[in-house]
Amino acid sequence: MATDLSAPVAVPDVAPIQRRTLRLLFGTQIVGGIGVTIGIAVGALLAARIAGTALAGLAQSAAVVGGALLAVPVTRVMNGHGRRPGLAIAYLAGAVGAVLVVLATVTRFVPLLFLGMLFFGGGTAANLQARYAAVDLAEPARRGRQLSFIVWATTIGAVAAPNFAALADHTTTDWGLPPLAGPFAFSAVAFVLAAGVLLALLRPDPLLTARRLAAAPARVEAAAGPEVTPPAEAVTPPSSTARRGSGMRAAWQVVRGRPAARLGIAAVAVGHTVMVAVMSMTPVRLGESHGDADVLRVVGVVLSLHIAGMYALSPLVGWLTDRLGRRAVVLTGVALLLAACAVAGTAGHHTPRLSTGLVLLGLGWSGTMVAGSTMLSESVPAAVRPSVQGFSDLMMGLAGAAAAAVSGFVMRAAGYPVLTLLAAVATVPLVALALRPVPAGAPDEED
Repeated sequence: MATDLSAPVAVPDVAPIQRRTLRLLFGTQIVGGIGVTIGIAVGALLAARIAGTALAGLAQSAAVVGGALLAVPVTRVMNGHGRRPGLAIAYLAGAVGAVLVVLATVTRFVPLLFLGMLFFGGGTAANLQARYAAVDLAEPARRGRQLSFIVWATTIGAVAAPNFAALADHTTTDWGLPPLAGPFAFSAVAFVLAAGVLLALLRPDPLLTARRLAAAPARVEAAAGPEVTPPAEAVTPPSSTARRGSGMRAAWQVVRGRPAARLGIAAVAVGHTVMVAVMSMTPVRLGESHGDADVLRVVGVVLSLHIAGMYALSPLVGWLTDRLGRRAVVLTGVALLLAACAVAGTAGHHTPRLSTGLVLLGLGWSGTMVAGSTMLSESVPAAVRPSVQGFSDLMMGLAGAAAAAVSGFVMRAAGYPVLTLLAAVATVPLVALALRPVPAGAPDEED
C-alpha cells in the first residue's frame, strides 16, 4: 500500500478527484452511520440485560473511549499509506467489535461484551476521520462546505438506522441468535461493506495526492538552480516526513507552534464536552417528570430533535464557515451552546422548552465541530495532518467520555440546572482562546 512520493510526478487534475472522493465518502458515511447507530441504539439495553443496569452506561462509554483510542493507530496508518487503508482498518475494527458483541450476547460473557464495545468504536473513528479526508484536496474557499457535506451524510445513516434495528433483530432471531444481537450483526456487515468500498474505490488517495501537490512546486524550484532554496519541509519527501511525525507527541509539537491549530482542537473538544455533558443527562431529567409508559417515547422525540440540530444544518454551517470565517463560526457555536445551557437549565419540567435547548445544543456543537475541524485541517502541513487530526479526535473522545462520567455525579449531587451551569462555564477558556489576537507571523496556514 506504500507509494513512492520521491520521484518526479505530474500534477494531477484535482477537481475530478475531489468530486469522486466526496461522492464516495458520502456513500460510505451513510453505510457506516447506519452501522454505528443501529448498534448504539440497542447497546445500553443489551448491556443492561447481560451485565445489569448499573453497568449499562459503561458499555456506551467503552465505545466512546474505543473510538478515541483507535484514532491513534489509524492515523499512523494514514501517515504512512494514506486515507484509504486507514479508514478501512477503522471500519474493520468496528466489524470485529460488533462480532464480539454478538458472541458475548450468545455466551453472556460480560468481559467479552466490553471488549467488543471497545472495538466497536472503530466505526465511530472511521466516521469522524472521513470528514478530514473531504478537505485534503478542497479549495480553501470551499473547505468548510465540503467538510460539512460529509458530516451531514451521517444524518441519513442516523435517521435510517433505528428503522433497521427491529428488522435486524427479528431476522437474526429467526436464525437462532438471542434478542438484541441482530443489530450488531447488521453493524458488522455495514462496516465490512464500507471498508471494502473504500479499499476498492478510493483511488487516487486524497491525502497522498495532496502531498504530491505540496511537494511538486518545491521540486520545480530545486531544479531551477542553486539560487533557489525551497523550504526543507517541501524538499523532503512527504512519506519520510510522515514517518517522523506520526506519533501523538509529534502532533502536539506541531500544534503548540500554531495558534489556529490549538484553537481548532479546543473548539472541537470543548464543544463536544458541553454537548455530551448536557445531552447524556437529559433522558434522566425527562424521567423525573414522565412515567415509564411515556418516557421512552418522549426521550426518543427530544433526542431526535437534538440529532437534527447536530447534523441537519451542517451544510449551512459549512457555508457560513467559508463565508464569515472560522473564528466567527466557532464563537457563534459557543454562543449557541451558552443559549442551550440557559434554556435547558431553566426549563424545569417543561418538555417543549427542554427540547428547544437540546436543538440549540446540537446547533452549537455543529458550529464548533465544523469550523474547528476546518481550521485545524488547513493550519498544519499535509505531511503531519493525519497525526494532528487523530490527536484532535483523541482529545475529543476522551473529553466526551469524561464529561459523560462526571455529569452523572453532578446530576445526582446538585441537579440538572447546576450541570448546565458548569457546562456553560467550561466554554470560557475556548472564548478566551478565540478572542486572543494572533501573533504576527504565526504559522496559522499551511505553507
